[in-house]
This record gives sequence, structure tokens and C-alpha cells, in this order.
Amino acid sequence: MTESYKTVSKEATAETVVKKSRFIANVFPVSDEAEAIEKIEGIKKKYYDARHSCYAYQIGKDGSRIKYSDDGEPQGTAGIPMLDILRNEKITDTLVVVTRYFGGILLGTGGLVRAYSGAAKEGLLAAKVITKTLYVNVDIEIDYTLHGKIQYLLLGGGHIIKDTQFTDKVKITALCLYGEKDKLIADITEASQGKAITEVGESCYI
Repeated sequence: MTESYKTVSKEATAETVVKKSRFIANVFPVSDEAEAIEKIEGIKKKYYDARHSCYAYQIGKDGSRIKYSDDGEPQGTAGIPMLDILRNEKITDTLVVVTRYFGGILLGTGGLVRAYSGAAKEGLLAAKVITKTLYVNVDIEIDYTLHGKIQYLLLGGGHIIKDTQFTDKVKITALCLYGEKDKLIADITEASQGKAITEVGESCYI
């Protein structure tokens, strides 16, 4: 299981101008290909009068699903350069669409590659690339006498206390890094002398 990955935190738009041509980058966090296609179609409708709306996306925690399009630009000048940025930076679950309004001056193959790459980078900067890390929920049930000790253990280990309930027992829900869950349970067992009841729950990316 992938323990961390990079993606974008939000939708964003950035515009650059190269020799009078406007390059409008729209960046989206996407969870599947159907969502990516829907966003691409939405951009093409929004900029219906533009000559090109090129795109690239990489989806899946391992970046296994990729697709790109030059949308009428010379082959290899738009989609692949944008996809290369996502792959080289290991940014996934992300769609980049760059729309071009032609300004009347030909840019040439190299100029187009630089322009589309530059626009994509500006879009990603605006969308803020973040790292999401895999955590797992650990439910802990202890006597009141152990509350301070277990709380100290959790916070001292950099774990997140999500919820604490006080009934006849103390019930703590903690978030632990996925790779550290076995060590945490062993530490809790040792600290409580085997009196704590622990259960590993669902995992999530934060």
C-alpha cells in the first residue's frame, strides 16, 4: 500500500502570455477518470472559442492511470510535456488542462513545449501541491488510571488523538502512521501491562 503521495489541494487557474498567445491553465484534483473527463469537457465548453484545450492527467496512488492530449497542436508539444511534469514530480490524482488562445505569432515546436510546460507549472503552483500520508485509526479502551500514561505515549510518539470518550472506561480513537501501527499497539500493550484493548480500524490519507 502506498504510504504517501503528492497531489493538489484545490482547483486553481493561472494564465500566462507568450508572444500574444494566452495560455490558461486549469488544474483539478480528481479521483478517477470519469471525473477527469467531466472536467475536461467542462473546460472545453467554457472556452468554446479557443483553438486548443490540451490536457494531461495522472490518477491512482501509484500513478498507474495516465492520459494526455495535444488537442490539435503539433504532436508532442503539449500533452506529453505536461504529463512529464506530473510524472517527474510524482503528482497524482491530478488533471491539468491548458487552453490556448492564438495570438497570431507562431511559437514553433520548442516554443510550444516551453509555453505549455510553463503554463502547467504556474497552474500547479496556484493549486498548491501537497503530500498526503496514510494513517490508520486505532481504537483504544483503557481504565481511567491509564488515561494520562496512554495519552502521553500517543502525543509523545507524534500520533493524533481524534476523539476521547469517558464512560465506564476511557475510549480513545487515535490516528497513527500506517507503517507504525504495529509498534504503537506493542507500546500500548507494554505501557498498560496488557490491560488495554486495541483495535485497528479504517485507514485514510491526510
